[in-house]
Amino acid sequence: MSAIHELQPHALWQHFAAICDIPHPSFHEDEIREHLIGFAKAHNLECQTDSAGNVIIRKPATAGMENRVGVVLQGHMDMVPQKNNDTAHDFTTDSIKAYIDGDWVTAEGTTLGADNGMGMAAALAVLESKDLQHGPIEALFTATEETGMIGAQGLEPNRLQGKILLNLDTEDEGELYIGCAGGTRVEVKGEYTTEAVDSKLVFKTLTISGLKGGHSGCDIHLGRGNAIKLLTRIIQRLEAEGIRIASLTGGSLANAIPREASAVIGIPATSLAACEKIVDLISNDITAELAEVESNLSIIMTDAEPASELMSLPAQNSWIAAINACPNGAQRMSDSIEGVVETSLNIGVLNIREGQVFVHILPRSLVGSCNEGINDSVAGLFKLLGAEVVFSDSYPGWKPNANSPILATMKQVYLDLFDKEAGVQVVHAGLECGLLGSKYPEWDMISFGPTIRFPHSPDEKVHIQSVARFWDLLVATLKVIPEA
Repeated sequence: MSAIHELQPHALWQHFAAICDIPHPSFHEDEIREHLIGFAKAHNLECQTDSAGNVIIRKPATAGMENRVGVVLQGHMDMVPQKNNDTAHDFTTDSIKAYIDGDWVTAEGTTLGADNGMGMAAALAVLESKDLQHGPIEALFTATEETGMIGAQGLEPNRLQGKILLNLDTEDEGELYIGCAGGTRVEVKGEYTTEAVDSKLVFKTLTISGLKGGHSGCDIHLGRGNAIKLLTRIIQRLEAEGIRIASLTGGSLANAIPREASAVIGIPATSLAACEKIVDLISNDITAELAEVESNLSIIMTDAEPASELMSLPAQNSWIAAINACPNGAQRMSDSIEGVVETSLNIGVLNIREGQVFVHILPRSLVGSCNEGINDSVAGLFKLLGAEVVFSDSYPGWKPNANSPILATMKQVYLDLFDKEAGVQVVHAGLECGLLGSKYPEWDMISFGPTIRFPHSPDEKVHIQSVARFWDLLVATLKVIPEA
């Protein structure tokens, strides 16, 4: 960590290192919130918190810049907690072990939290600065973005006075984002009857691991394996040999492509050899299918302790068939924005145990009616099983404005700084801009950030030189914000 303190820009990296030291997964943001409040007090800055858990810190304009349009610097406090199975880490108590790996900063076996620790660190560096030129600044640190955008949902209108929002939460330096997808969280809850265990069954654990996973918005078009879909695909093939499910679990978050899944299954002793052969054959097929994108895929079957109960056979057949039938991944590309996914969904969590089934799915779309359509399809499928389907945490998309004044300003700033044009993009991931813009419709909004790869996975990393360019762009933009 000490080497990270020495990176440039010094102030930003120091704040990021401090953030890594503070546990802050979703729903466990008290410590990072207190850190922000303490920072404001130490620097004699006005600070507020609201009922949604958001933190707002205000800094007056530097001398001669008092008449500039107010700017809101915005990022979120929480990070996605994902770790490798062989990594011992408690995200609620342990610091992130960040280190330099060539041109990148990454973490030891866990997510890094550059999403959105980099945004927070940049805002704090601006608030702390004594030599930057800028108009009135408000820094908005929102709560629990990664699991429902709860802070943005609860932000009150009229809390903020700024008219320009700089969202510091995208992951491709050199790209200016002017739109994003909306989404809805879908929770499927079902019950099943259980059966006694047949003494002639041999119990095995079937495990899929080694997948890359990733962000269910930014990475959904890359064709990576979904551990839940792959596991249920294998189980459905094994059902012809009479296998029975004792339990099944996969994934941990709706907005992360599941990297691992496992099932405890009972196999008739007379079918054991056939099942082992089927697993080997399907493993070879799946490995070949995903060879270009999943080089570390592992599918293994190991001995397991006998289970105390089994999922009833009718329930097993129905639920496995439904999960296999449920659409997953990119569904449609945008007709108006080349190369951007329009509609997708991610089966992020599946738990089958003790008579209960839980499925967590996250559909997204740039088009509101398409999001509603995919929601209806998912609900229709699982309601056929008698399951309860609950929709929550819906958030609107952010409609692109190609005539945005801040877009024109930042394009020129980028050209002046780096002698090349910035890209203009719409992202399939969900940004808080859609929700925030619904509360503050007068805001002129843009989103940008350093280059981050593999967010929402233990492979997450941030490119060191891109952080410097991100910082230079932010500082230069603040200097040329127009008069009010």
